[in-house]
Amino acid sequence: MFKNKSIVITGGTGSWGNELTKQLLEKDPKKIIIFSRGELAQVNMQRKFNDVRIEYIIGDVRDFYAVDRLFFNKQVDYVFHLSALKHVPVCENQPQEAIKTNIDGTTNIINAAIKNDIKRVIDVSSDKAVSPTNLYGMTKAVGEKLIIQANTLTAKTDFICVRGGNVLGSNGSVVPLFIDQIKRFNEITVTDGSMTRFFLTLSEAIKLLFQAVENSVGGETYIMNMPAFFISDLAKVLIKHYGDSQTSIKEIGIREGEKMHEVLISEHESHRSYIFNKDYYVILPELSIDRNYDRLKANAKVTFSSFSSSNNVSNGVYLTELLDRGGFLV
Repeated sequence: MFKNKSIVITGGTGSWGNELTKQLLEKDPKKIIIFSRGELAQVNMQRKFNDVRIEYIIGDVRDFYAVDRLFFNKQVDYVFHLSALKHVPVCENQPQEAIKTNIDGTTNIINAAIKNDIKRVIDVSSDKAVSPTNLYGMTKAVGEKLIIQANTLTAKTDFICVRGGNVLGSNGSVVPLFIDQIKRFNEITVTDGSMTRFFLTLSEAIKLLFQAVENSVGGETYIMNMPAFFISDLAKVLIKHYGDSQTSIKEIGIREGEKMHEVLISEHESHRSYIFNKDYYVILPELSIDRNYDRLKANAKVTFSSFSSSNNVSNGVYLTELLDRGGFLV
C-alpha cells in the first residue's frame, strides 16, 4: 500500500512519529515527510534516521497555507495526522491554544487534503475523546467528528479515525515518569491508585495502526483492543523492578479534568460497533456516507454496552510482560 508513495506525518517528531517512520521505511515508500514545528526535534530525528527518503519541513497545522503548499508541492498520497496538544492540564489552562491546534489544525488538514486529492487521511485519536470531561478530550472528540464528516464532502479522499489509549513510552507517558521518580526520590506519586488506564507498547500500537489503514474504506473509527490496568499495579511492578523496600507510593488526588476510568467505545457507539479482528473493533459512522460497509457489517457485532478500562482490567503478570516487551524492565 505504501510502496513508492509519498506520506506526510504531522507532528512526526514525537514518539508515535518516530516509531511510525521506522515501520513505514520497511514498507519501501518513495518519501516520508515530517511536518512539525520543532526545529531541534527535527534535527535530532534526522541524525537518528539518516535516511534520504525522509524529508523534514518546519510548519504548523494551524497554518492552512503551509499545509496546502506541502500537500500540493510534494504530491502527497497519505497523511497521518498526529499533531495535537495532548497534556490534559496544559489544555485545561490554555484552552484557546488547544482549540487552535486540535480543532482548527484538523480542519486545515481536511480542507487541504480535499483540495489536493489526497488518497487517505488517518487521524490518530484518543480514548479521552469518548464522553470527554476535559478540554483535550473535547477537542479530540470534535476532531473525530470533523474527520468522519469530511467523507461526505468528497469521494476522492478517505478519512478514518484510529482511537487508542495510553501508549507505553510515548512522550509524557507515565511509565518513564514513574521510573524517574523511583530513581530520584524513591517514591511514586499517583493521583488515585484505583484509577485504570488502557496501555499498549508503541511498536504494537503502530502495527495495529497499519491494520486499520490498509483495510479502511472511509468514515470508520477503528478501536485498538487494548488491555487495561490499575495505576497502582503499574506502580507496584515498577517498584519491584527499580525500587526497594523503602520505595513508597503517594496518592496526590485526581488532577483537573481527569477520569477514574477511560472508555474506548461508549454506550452510544456500541450498537454500531463490530469485531474487526482480535486486535480491533470498528465503529461505523452515524452519518450517511457513500461508502460500502458490507464487508465490515458481515463481522459480528460487539456484545458489550461499552468498552471501559474498569471492565477490562488485566493482572500484574500480563502487565509485567507488556512492560518487558516495551523495553522498560532493563
